[in-house]
Amino acid sequence: MSVKVLIVDDHKIMREGLRSLLEKQPDIEVAAEAESAKEALKLVEEVKPDIVIMDVVMPSLNGIEATRRILAKIPTIKVIALSMYSDKRFVMEMLRAGASGYLLKDCAFEELDEAIRTILQDRTYITPRIVDIIVKDYFSQTEKPRSSALSALTSRQYEVLQLLAEGKTTREIARQMSLSVKTVESHRQQIISKLNIRSVAGLTKYAIREGLISPDI
Repeated sequence: MSVKVLIVDDHKIMREGLRSLLEKQPDIEVAAEAESAKEALKLVEEVKPDIVIMDVVMPSLNGIEATRRILAKIPTIKVIALSMYSDKRFVMEMLRAGASGYLLKDCAFEELDEAIRTILQDRTYITPRIVDIIVKDYFSQTEKPRSSALSALTSRQYEVLQLLAEGKTTREIARQMSLSVKTVESHRQQIISKLNIRSVAGLTKYAIREGLISPDI
């Protein structure tokens, strides 16, 4: 039986390259591709993949929150993060979200194939280049858990926060999320209240620090 894979990445050339390589494996089937985390959330229920190869930093909704939502829907799915970022905040947040693996985008295909085989055996695969990040975090006495304030946000508020941090206006957010402007304003006020951060600049800094968005966005 073939292993069904869903590829999630906002860059078409990345998706096409992965599909081409994966489909050369006789026991792997690329069931679908998604260019956004939101599209991925719909597709997992339609195609029911065994593995989701997930980009970490994507506009509107990042791979961390998408991983949480996917595993909340279908806990048996395995998620492999494939990212250009080796920063501790992205690695740790993806693992806390439930990812079974974390690789860097410049890895050789052989490593991705090894990761797939490893997590299918209910094991975790972390690229050797960032294992020291995990080890240091485990033994660190000063490591802080995920912000309790961030954990207090609802999924909608989390999404609004990311969009605000990306520089979207209230009207743009309302249009993108299919909500009324009034509802978005309400979410924004609740975010401000829960995080105690009054400015968009402050929210952006907070989002970067918590790994919601990349400093490059």
